[in-house]
Amino acid sequence: MPKSADIGSKRLISLSPDAWVKWVTQSAEVSAREILASEFQWISRESDVVVKAFHPQVGNFLVLNELQLRYNTRLPRRIRAYAALAEEKYDLPVYPVLINILPPPQTVEIASGYQSEVLGLQARQDYQVINLWEVDVQLVFQQSLSSLLPFVPILKGGNEIAVVQQAVQLLRADEKLDELEPLLAFFASFVLSTQLVQQIMRWDMTVLQESPWYQEILNQGEIKGLISGIELGLELKFGLEGLQLMPEISQIKDIEVLTAIREGIRTKNTLEEIRQIYQTNES
Repeated sequence: MPKSADIGSKRLISLSPDAWVKWVTQSAEVSAREILASEFQWISRESDVVVKAFHPQVGNFLVLNELQLRYNTRLPRRIRAYAALAEEKYDLPVYPVLINILPPPQTVEIASGYQSEVLGLQARQDYQVINLWEVDVQLVFQQSLSSLLPFVPILKGGNEIAVVQQAVQLLRADEKLDELEPLLAFFASFVLSTQLVQQIMRWDMTVLQESPWYQEILNQGEIKGLISGIELGLELKFGLEGLQLMPEISQIKDIEVLTAIREGIRTKNTLEEIRQIYQTNES
């Protein structure tokens, strides 16, 4: 059985940082210098990976990589904040990149930048968007993008048995990569039957349950179910007026808060009381 995988974004990008920065910037002249610390004093969550890079015409700059399992509408504002903090901390220009791994619901539009305006003053942050399901799988093999090997099954054209087998062989050929097999198997399970994945990997699929990606998928499924239940409950109890809270509630990712809202619909008598449940938890 393969080793448990360290599948953090920093670990994946560190496998081939030079190939990575060339890919995300779409420039063969860019080279990676070093992977920097990405913890920022004013934000509790660290940005995924900040890579110091070099371009002959630009000089040194930062490639800020944000890998997301699925896009959410808070990301443009967060990338704007991370880009500004990275530029302030390292005194270098920033090239932000958002890599979306799995497609969001069809009703969600993926933004390629952030904009806001207050009394005529504007703020803007552009960033590169890469949706993995739109990336041709042959690019991974042609450009030796080892960081993307675990994602092969969900890339464009990657849902073929022969292609997944090729990715498995490349992972097993390098002892630095074979620990990523559980991640590859996890994404293969999205496009191939469990039986086929077991045959290709030749090991027990229960190892996937140890994967943080697996747990996050389960978590997102639970969140989706809670939000659907809340929406139905609000409509049944308060009518169409109750649905006015859904734009706020749909942004909540805390399962405990969502559960409290769902239970509160049974006992609370006004929409303001419902709103106080999640506003109290946010504070």
